[in-house]
Amino acid sequence: MSAIDALPPLREVIAAHGLSARKSLGQNFLLDLNLTAKIARQAGDLSGCDVLEIGPGPGGLTRGLLAEGARHVLAVEKDARCLPALHQIAAAYPGRLTILEGDALAIDPLAHLTPPVRVAANLPYNIGTELLVRWLTPPDWPPFWQSLTLMFQREVADRIVAQPGGKAYGRLAVLAQWRCEARIVMSLPPEAFTPPPKVSSAVVHLTALPAPRFPADPGTLSRVVAAAFNQRRKMLRAALKGLAPDIEERLTTAGLDPTDRAEQVSIEGFCALARALAR
Repeated sequence: MSAIDALPPLREVIAAHGLSARKSLGQNFLLDLNLTAKIARQAGDLSGCDVLEIGPGPGGLTRGLLAEGARHVLAVEKDARCLPALHQIAAAYPGRLTILEGDALAIDPLAHLTPPVRVAANLPYNIGTELLVRWLTPPDWPPFWQSLTLMFQREVADRIVAQPGGKAYGRLAVLAQWRCEARIVMSLPPEAFTPPPKVSSAVVHLTALPAPRFPADPGTLSRVVAAAFNQRRKMLRAALKGLAPDIEERLTTAGLDPTDRAEQVSIEGFCALARALAR
């Protein structure tokens, strides 16, 4: 493994600070700095950007982001054991790394970020999907971020980029692709991590569109999609009957077949139904 900076290899860092990964925090450390630098490059040109990183752990991706030229990195870390290792990185990159200790679900990072902002993270498995949904459903669009470059379990990554007609297609695909370009840019086997998880992982890159692909009220669309996929085996007229007494008429108005199931409906179709319900 070639060095990307003058800091020690990550295995030495972990040994020096006693950083065994904790399952309770969803931790799986990526120790190959060549891989972390490659993930950082998937986020694009970072030289003029602030980067938000969630769950840096011992700082492998943090070092990749800084070595690849990120203007400034804000790292949010819940595990206090990792802070000394992160402060070592901050000392090696003066003025370019800010570390916030705390729960990413409870911290508002915006006060510490200067646009343009990109998000890049090997997300803790136990909060990854919840964070993604929050970033995809802000009160206003465009969001505070230009792009998201995120590591997920492969199954979650497949759900984000899924197309209609398959079992992976669901609420996450609609929320992501309604407002973003989404693609899988890297795949990683379990043995790339310490400890190895039981599943493969993948990096998804999402670029925020200036406006949603199709007009729809976000709240109405979210309710429609949640109701449809909560009972995905049922026909739409049955799954959505709680949304309106005349749901069959609304479905027909939106150009949808009431006997279709959720996985057959395109994002455009869900948006048309959201508009029909809003009327």
